[in-house]
Amino acid sequence: MTTPQHFIGLMSGTSVDGVDGVLARLRDGQPPQVLASASLSMPAALRAEFLALNQAGDDELARAALAANELARLYAQVTADLLVGARLRAQDIAAIGAHGQTVRHRPDSGYTVQLNAPALLAELTGIDVVADFRSRDVAAGGQGAPLVPPFHAAVFGAPQGRAVLNLGGIANVTLLAPGQAPRGFDTGPANVFLDGWCQRHLGQPYDADGRWADSGQVLAPLLEQLIASEPWFALPPPKSTGRDLFNMRWLDDRLAAFDGARPAPQDVQATLQRLTARTVANAIDAAGDDVRELYVCGGGAHNPGLMRELAYCLQRPVHATDALGVPAQQVEALAFAWLAQAFLARQPAGLPSVTGARGPRILGALYPA
Repeated sequence: MTTPQHFIGLMSGTSVDGVDGVLARLRDGQPPQVLASASLSMPAALRAEFLALNQAGDDELARAALAANELARLYAQVTADLLVGARLRAQDIAAIGAHGQTVRHRPDSGYTVQLNAPALLAELTGIDVVADFRSRDVAAGGQGAPLVPPFHAAVFGAPQGRAVLNLGGIANVTLLAPGQAPRGFDTGPANVFLDGWCQRHLGQPYDADGRWADSGQVLAPLLEQLIASEPWFALPPPKSTGRDLFNMRWLDDRLAAFDGARPAPQDVQATLQRLTARTVANAIDAAGDDVRELYVCGGGAHNPGLMRELAYCLQRPVHATDALGVPAQQVEALAFAWLAQAFLARQPAGLPSVTGARGPRILGALYPA
C-alpha cells in the first residue's frame, strides 16, 4: 500500500466567480480525505478583466499576463488558508494542482488557453505546482475537456450506471458504467447565461436559489428556437465548448431573432434554466447509457430551481454529490488535487473515451518550488 500524500487542488471555473481550494490526503485505491477547504471571491475588477479577455482587445498579451499574476496571488492566499486549516506546512504538500482561468477554448483549431502563473505560485508558496492540464490532450487530437471524468470514475464509480454532472459556467457530464471506461463531454451552457442575464437585469451576480427564474414561466417556442438554432447541440461526443461560443452575444442574437412578443426578463430566465436542464437530458439520453441516477456538483448544485428542472427533464433521481460524501462545491478542486497526484505518478488522466485523443496521455507540467 502506498504512503498517503497531501495535495492541494485549486480551481477557478467558467463562471469566474471565485477560487475554490481543497487540501486532501490521497492514497491509491482509497477515497480521498479532505482535510481543509477554502474559497475566495473573484475581485470584481479581475472578473471583468477575465471576461473581457474572452474577446480580442487592445494590449491583450500584457493584460493577460498581469491578470494571470493576480490570479496566482489569489491562489497563493487560498493555499495559505488551506495550510492553516489543515495545520500543515508547505513542506508537507507533495504538489498543488492549479487549473488557471480559461479565456479561450478552441480544440477545433488546436489550442486552449488557461491564464495562470504557476512559476509565480510556486515562488509564493514554496510548493511544487502542476499546471497546464489541457494542452497535452489537445496536442494528441483531443478536446482537452472535460478533465474530471477519470476522477469521477475513481471516486464515484458504482455497480450500476450513474452520471455525474458539473454545473459551472458550462455544464459537463460524466457517464459511469460498470466495467467500462468513463465517458464525458460538455452538454452546453449553465451558469454562463443564468448569471449573465441576472447581472444584466437585477444587478446581482447570480439568481439566488433560482427564485427569479421561479417567478417567470418557460417560453416553449423560445426554448425550441434556442436549441434548434445552435448546431453544436446536435454534435456527437467527444465535444467541449466555452464562452467562445456560449456568451451573451449568442443569447442576444437569438432573442433579437425570436418570432414572438418581447419576452419578460423573468420568463427568459426561466427559459434559460430549462435550456440547461433540457440540453443535459438530451445529451444523456442520446448517449444511450443506462443512467439510473444523476449526481450534481459545482455551483449549480446549490440552485434548487435548476435541480428541480433537471429531475423534471431527466425523469430520474437527482442528488448533489454531498450524498456520495464529497460536497458539491469541493468536487472540481479535489479533482485537480487528484490530477496533480496522477501527474507525479505518471498516470495517464487524458482518456480517448472522454476527449477523443489518439491515446491516453499524462496531463500537466511541473513547476518546482
